[in-house]
Amino acid sequence: MTHVARYLLALLLLGAFVPAWGQKFGYIDTEFIMGKMPEYAQAQLELGRLTETWQREIEAQKKDLDKLYRTYQAEEVVLTEAMKKKRQDEILKKEQDIKAYEAKQFGYEGQLFKKRVELNKPAQDKIFDAVEKVVKARKLDFMFDRNGDLTMLYASPTHDYTEFVLEELGLGSPTRNQPGTKGPVKTVKPPQTPNASADPAFESDSGTPDPVTGSKTRSAKAGKADAGGKP
Repeated sequence: MTHVARYLLALLLLGAFVPAWGQKFGYIDTEFIMGKMPEYAQAQLELGRLTETWQREIEAQKKDLDKLYRTYQAEEVVLTEAMKKKRQDEILKKEQDIKAYEAKQFGYEGQLFKKRVELNKPAQDKIFDAVEKVVKARKLDFMFDRNGDLTMLYASPTHDYTEFVLEELGLGSPTRNQPGTKGPVKTVKPPQTPNASADPAFESDSGTPDPVTGSKTRSAKAGKADAGGKP
């Protein structure tokens, strides 16, 4: 739950005993607001640079793994069983190291996740401060985030205070209460770590992907029928 959503939920609980007909509420589109903030755009650029750097490092490790295995294959016939086992252990260790590094950078609560929280916090804090000012100025009891954890099945545009928050941030537009497009959200897909080539004598902890079997198609050939014959 975001910082803004927690604040809104707290307001909702505090106002639980206030008569519903006396309450004033509104909502905002935080994704639309963040998409207009220079701080958020800068954060996405920084996240993109970090992602590319980490992906290049992983790709370099993959190449080292591939080179290590190819060397093993070329020299396998002259290696003793003990030497084979040692080489296999080195390859497996390298493969595990790549997976561990990938999880550290791109995994759940990894470096990318932590960096995203850190870089987006200034923009989120500014939105929170602007929301407080709008709530006080407009004498609202509740302010919801249409992109937050509280599901809104329907919301009248008359309760949309997105533009008022943008004005507090110095990003206002003459046209108010218009549905905004979503802000750009960068999705990072972690690179996959390849397994070593399939080898009956090589044991891998990650297994070898099954080959993809393409479906066979049949072509029908139309024949010509005789004048009095059946087609």
